[in-house]
Amino acid sequence: MAEEQRPARPGPERLLRRRAHSRQASFLELFFDLAFIVSFALLSARLVEHLTWRNAGQTAILLAAIWWIWVATAWSTDWYDPNQPLIRGLVLGVMVGGLLMSAAIPHAYGSFGLVFAGTYALIHLGRAALLLPALRGHPIQRRSIVVAIWFGLSAILWIIGGFLTGPMRLVFWLAAILTDYLVASQGWPVPWLGRVSPAQLRVVGEHLSERYRQIFIVALGEVILVSGLTYTREGLGIVRMLAFVVIFLNTVLMLWMYFVPVSGWLGGAIERNQPRGGVYAAYCHAIMIAGVVLTAVGAEIMIIHPLGAARTSWTLAIVGGAALFLLGRILMGMLVYAHPVWRSAGALVLILAGTPGLVRLPPLAVGAVVHAVLLGLVLVYLYAGGSHVDRREAERQRDELEREEERAELDPPAPGSLPA
Repeated sequence: MAEEQRPARPGPERLLRRRAHSRQASFLELFFDLAFIVSFALLSARLVEHLTWRNAGQTAILLAAIWWIWVATAWSTDWYDPNQPLIRGLVLGVMVGGLLMSAAIPHAYGSFGLVFAGTYALIHLGRAALLLPALRGHPIQRRSIVVAIWFGLSAILWIIGGFLTGPMRLVFWLAAILTDYLVASQGWPVPWLGRVSPAQLRVVGEHLSERYRQIFIVALGEVILVSGLTYTREGLGIVRMLAFVVIFLNTVLMLWMYFVPVSGWLGGAIERNQPRGGVYAAYCHAIMIAGVVLTAVGAEIMIIHPLGAARTSWTLAIVGGAALFLLGRILMGMLVYAHPVWRSAGALVLILAGTPGLVRLPPLAVGAVVHAVLLGLVLVYLYAGGSHVDRREAERQRDELEREEERAELDPPAPGSLPA
């Protein structure tokens, strides 16, 4: 009742997310995530057409850019009240821009390069153009200024790369995306202005972890979409049906491994490791999402050529999806949870060690071997008590977080500071 009687906050204060706000994602955030299934599908389609190391590198840069659009928007709806009209308009505008970037993916290194790069720069700088005037007079405006400066610098590299052709476009875009990722981990340091303070980089762990869960499910949905459409297009044969079933089971295992041991207490881990916990979680999820996109590539190969002659590129695509997913999961255990993920590391070593022998097998057999390894990892978690331990840890961290929230309500932040 006390919260309902609290008067409306004036000026920029009304934009900031309060601790009392719902930790669940809003309907608009869910809608926003759906646009990214288009991006993931086009990225996997682009890669499956040319399974070369060069195209893999080019596609990885495009995926990193698309992912950073999602991350920046997720942070915006975590820092600011997503129910405010300005923030709603911002989310919808980014969604339109993201769809334009997705449409440019097939020819991003050709005639649509400037469309992709220009839209990426416009999204980040347009966000600053909307927020800076609205935050005038509030200390938090400095955060938006510092972040906007770095996005402005990386935008120069993106635009120059959009005008160039061939390898030089790849070089400039690689430098641009590395800049965006690296400065975020350092708090966006700017000479004479310093870096963003840790207090202003705090996130609501429960909300942000839910956003990560949702986008991961969307990515897995792209695997189901691609495999289903490919299966229908290629014909409903027995062998292809078997390949489709293996793909579906592998997707279920990835879902289980993400949610049961890892994601159950992600919010608490992010809260405990503020402010870098949220940034590291973004990096680790980028690797896992890349693994899911590559899994979709392998799914298409398995359905089209289930018993085809062995090719190294096909094997690497099928194995690489699971390997990247496990790698992201291992790194998240180390960087976000601060503990090693030995079981996943063992599964990753087993997959990588067996890859030289798998290059002689047809795609369906390779997928079956990957399924056996993932299934074995899940069984180890089930019968070694890993899930029970993780649930107990999740409950402990949830109770600890609730106690911190109660203390925060009794001791509110000082005027002008960012709500914790």
